[in-house]
Amino acid sequence: MVSIIVFALLSIAGFSVFFWNVSKIRSNIFLGRDLDRTDRKAERWKTMTLVALGQKKMFTRPIPALLHLCIYAAFVITQIELIEIIVDGITHEHRIFREALGGFYTFMISFIEILSVLALVATVIFLIRRNVVKVKRLTMDEMKGWPKRDANLILIMEIILVSCIFTMNGADEVLYQKGMSHAAYLGDGSMSFSISSWLGPLLFGGMETDTLNFLERVGWWGHVIMVFSFLNYLPYSKHFHIILAFPNTYYSNLEAKGRMTNMESVTNEVKLMMDPNADPYAAAPEGAEPQRFGAKDVQDLTWKNLLDAYTCTECGRCTSSCPANQTGKLLSPRKIMMDTRDRLTEVGDGIRKNGKDFSDGKSLLGDYITEEEIWACTSCNACLQECPVNIDPLSIIIDLRRFLVMEESKVPTELAGMLTNIENNGAPWQFSQTDRLNWKDEA
Repeated sequence: MVSIIVFALLSIAGFSVFFWNVSKIRSNIFLGRDLDRTDRKAERWKTMTLVALGQKKMFTRPIPALLHLCIYAAFVITQIELIEIIVDGITHEHRIFREALGGFYTFMISFIEILSVLALVATVIFLIRRNVVKVKRLTMDEMKGWPKRDANLILIMEIILVSCIFTMNGADEVLYQKGMSHAAYLGDGSMSFSISSWLGPLLFGGMETDTLNFLERVGWWGHVIMVFSFLNYLPYSKHFHIILAFPNTYYSNLEAKGRMTNMESVTNEVKLMMDPNADPYAAAPEGAEPQRFGAKDVQDLTWKNLLDAYTCTECGRCTSSCPANQTGKLLSPRKIMMDTRDRLTEVGDGIRKNGKDFSDGKSLLGDYITEEEIWACTSCNACLQECPVNIDPLSIIIDLRRFLVMEESKVPTELAGMLTNIENNGAPWQFSQTDRLNWKDEA
């Protein structure tokens, strides 16, 4: 009874804290502007299935993709075993589904064990890539400090979790062979799981029954505690993409990558200017502030931009493919997303603490992202093309630029000259329109 009560309290606390943190993230995301992404549902389901579930875009780089697939598959499939562990914890039974499922049960646990070994190997390789080999895209400036610790911590948690699984299964295997397991003794003398059937006797074969029982319980409770620890760590980690990748890919921008959006506020202004009978104040509610052109802070971005920020995996594929970054420019699309997420978390916490009128005098543009960064972007969409979960840093960059140009009248000197030429000459070049076809006379 004590065990059941402890497990129930741990479960209630674990799930409650998790959903509380999820609700905070949800409220942060909906600080953004409205955006309709409810069209073309069949295409959206297809995109989500291929990109999020099928990991399609990961395989542009096969080796890390295969390693990631091992961890991803293990994470998904082991949830089956987690269901049994939860039922066992509530009922104080052990391997409650074994007798009813028979050979299928043995197959599933064996499959889970094989995936766990593959995940363990992949985890160790990922740790080596980050900390020994030091792959360039994983050691850039924005990955120092907390991002590096976060990545390492989640990998270490994975190793501990797999160790708990095999401690539980291995000790249980030896107990089962002795007829002393918590599980019903079915008379075959072995649980016949693919890995623990030989790993258990190898590691625990000479131990006393009491020691084996203790180790089996350590593995079981360790598994449970790590699951709830991992669950409640996710909202603070880049690994929240495990959950958010699905809605994020579903709400992907399905338009052609080179197509830019028109600002509704600008479109409305132009329509008013073109209609001599229009009343510019008729549509605006009394006391309403005019909508800002572009984006200065996170509330000026769309909810999809903010969902992108929380979905970022920090893998760095966007930055490693960015031509501006490759030529030494300050821009890193990954940093754009990380800065947006950090600022959004700061604003959301401030609003919950101080009310909706909270202002700390800071903004995304200037305090987090510099003008030099956003003007270095070539608008080539390489970042969106490479992102494994369809994140779009360019849309954030464009809106930040729009704010600078339309609200602050700030453009780089090179662009100012080009814009002046377009205004005066109808072309980017510094000669009159009457001379634009002179080149044909020289042919």
